[in-house]
Formats: sequence, structure tokens, C-alpha cells
Amino acid sequence: MKATALAAVMERRILVNYRVDPELLGASLPAPFRPALVGGHGVAGICLIRLGRIRPAGLPAALAAGGLRSENAAHRAAVCWDGPDGPVTGVYIPRRDTSSRLAALAGGRLFPGYLHLARFRTREDDEGFRIQVASRDGIVRIEVEAHLASDLQPGSIFPSLEAASGFFRCGPAGYAATPADGVFDGVELETDGWTLQPLRLDMVASSFFDDRHRFPAGSAVPDSAFLMSGLGTVWHPQPRLRAELPNRR
Repeated sequence: MKATALAAVMERRILVNYRVDPELLGASLPAPFRPALVGGHGVAGICLIRLGRIRPAGLPAALAAGGLRSENAAHRAAVCWDGPDGPVTGVYIPRRDTSSRLAALAGGRLFPGYLHLARFRTREDDEGFRIQVASRDGIVRIEVEAHLASDLQPGSIFPSLEAASGFFRCGPAGYAATPADGVFDGVELETDGWTLQPLRLDMVASSFFDDRHRFPAGSAVPDSAFLMSGLGTVWHPQPRLRAELPNRR
């Protein structure tokens, strides 16, 4: 079945970013991806997104009022790879988790990207945000606490909010791992606006970045965080990306 584009309201999207040793990050990426660098650092992180009024693209949002809504989490890395017309930038997503059983069932089948079921606990108020994620298979655990700020996290690799906004906006395509080696599902995000608000991280924990076998102490450090909210979005399926794998004998 041909995948269809989906529309949704991005009710809340938090991007938590780590500055990562580029050699270690590169070693963790499958072909054909390589790290996209900022100031000599790799950039990876966590995306925590709540979507509402999820529907096939072209269906008015008013008809989806009170419809499908989901919390979603993804570990991701900013990457580049060689396309037919030259280098391409985007994100590589080793894993996605969702609160929606329907999304988990449809992911990788009716829409690109396999999803795992997870439990989400969220608190959002004037004091800030607290989001906890625990996958049902026990592999992924995430906890983020943050509050709105007037400027970037001190010591960030991004020199300004404008620089950070430009970096993330220029890579709207994301490719996610599938059960098949060297085959990646793709989706491109279109939004009806683009505004990042800086957040100050109060705490962050991640089963991925806190894994000392993958990232020894000091090789993956929380760098910055941003909020996006209240945007209309369309998620466009992309052709699958297939890496050239070495012959196995």
C-alpha cells in the first residue's frame, strides 16, 4: 500500500540537543550517514513531540477536532549523506516511541517509520515542562525537565538562536531504522511556520546518551534545548533510502 502524507497540529515539540564526540557519533551511525558538525562537534538529541488532530493530509483540521492525539519520542542525530545531486542534510533516527497503539500499528506499514509503544508522563505549567518516557519493552527511558529562557544554554555550540534555528530548519528530512539492514524509512516535515524558543534544561536523562558503553563520560554532553508549539504540520513520506552493504560470504 502506498504511504499517504499525514497532517497534524504540533501542539508541543521539545528538542534536547547534545554535543557529541564526532568520531564516536560517526562510529554509531550506519552507512550512508555521517555526522553533521557544528563547531567541530556532532549534534544528536531527543525529540519530544505531542501531535493533535492527526489526519490524512488534505482533510480539514476542523473535521479532526477531538481526533487522534499522541505523545512521541525519538532519539536522533544530525547527519549528512550523499544523494544523487550531492550532499543532503537531515536526521537519522535509530528509534521512535509513541503513546498511540494505532500509530505503533500503522508505523512501517501504512506510514513510514516503525514505532514502539511507551508510557508517557507529562507536566506542563507556568514553571516549565517535565516529561518522562518509559518504553514498554524496557529499552528506552527518558526524563527531561526544562523551563522557558530568554537566551541559549550557557556554553552552547550554537552562537545564537538564529544559528540554531537555521541549522535545524535546513534538515527537514528524517530517516529511521527499519528491521532490514541498510534500509531506512523517510519522512519530510513541512510546517506553516518556524519559531524556536530557547529552553533552559533543569535535568535530562536518557538511556541512549547515558550508556557509557556507547558514549564514555564527557563524550555526549547536554548542550541546548528548544520549544516549538502550535504549528500546523504535514509529514510527507519519502522514498526509502537503501545503503550499499558489503557482500557477505
